Amino acid sequence: MRISRKSLALRSATVAAGATLAAAVLTACGSSADTDDQIRVVASTNVWGSVAQAVAGDRLEVTSIITEPSADPHSYEASPADAADITDASLVVLNGGGYDQFFEDILGSAGDKPTVNAFELYEERTGEHASDSDTDEHASDSDTDEHAGESEEEHAAHAHGAENEHVWYDMPTVDATASAIAEQLGKLDPEGAATYTDNAEAFRAQLQQVSETTAEIASTHRGEPVAQTEPIAHYLIEASSLNDITPPDFSNAIEDGTDPSPAAIAETRDLLSDKKVRVLLYNTQTEDRVSQSVRETAEAAGIPVVEVTETLPEGMDFVQWQTQTAQSLADTLNAAS
Repeated sequence: MRISRKSLALRSATVAAGATLAAAVLTACGSSADTDDQIRVVASTNVWGSVAQAVAGDRLEVTSIITEPSADPHSYEASPADAADITDASLVVLNGGGYDQFFEDILGSAGDKPTVNAFELYEERTGEHASDSDTDEHASDSDTDEHAGESEEEHAAHAHGAENEHVWYDMPTVDATASAIAEQLGKLDPEGAATYTDNAEAFRAQLQQVSETTAEIASTHRGEPVAQTEPIAHYLIEASSLNDITPPDFSNAIEDGTDPSPAAIAETRDLLSDKKVRVLLYNTQTEDRVSQSVRETAEAAGIPVVEVTETLPEGMDFVQWQTQTAQSLADTLNAAS
């Protein structure tokens, strides 16, 4: 799997900060977590923190390391306080797949502890692994049914980028993550096990709001072409049966951690200026001169822009956020018809 450019940049920063984090972890090992039986749940971002809180309900309070809407999890540098929170946790919840590498690095020094890794659950659910090639072997039975009748070109578009690490846009993986959290919390707090299970089932029902919206998009706009400035919303596009025709040289450069070539940028701009796509999906949290110029090209051509993010907008929980994003995509496509 290609890790996005922010993750690649972070790895060099992580090496430089390794000694500091290691010291913080050692200090944290003797902290209050060892002196009481309080269950502490810590998530890498407020995305997974919101999922965990939906499962924990009123019994526990979940701590999220990254909570700022403007923060970029790829390039986040953990503080000693963050390391202490993670080390003291009874249960940790992370995205995985290299996305929140700072969290994984601290866990590597913190010893074994109950962990829910969403990307690993995605791999288990789909049978896809980071070393596998991007083929349609990742599709589950439900995915196969969902994309039945597509052309080879449309199916190839869905298979492309199947190992994308942004799995919070994949509702079956989010559901699996919530269930895994309920299972782990039930072990830590047997008296609350039934509550956690019930909460996870209620959360699953809420996720249906998102799935119903993407199913409506698929019914009305199946195979319609879209583009992205960065492959954040891959699973939203896939669930909606849309055709991501972003030039591979452009998206591959983003994923490989390099700036797209002038030719790739020009090809992407031509795609927009020639109105070959219906919508541009735009990540507002990692804007740079390239993405801004691509957006400007889209807007000048009258191509509508749907904004996507990597962390929760202020005042929203996970279901509200994902429902709003999916509905925004549906409304924009309907208006462009």
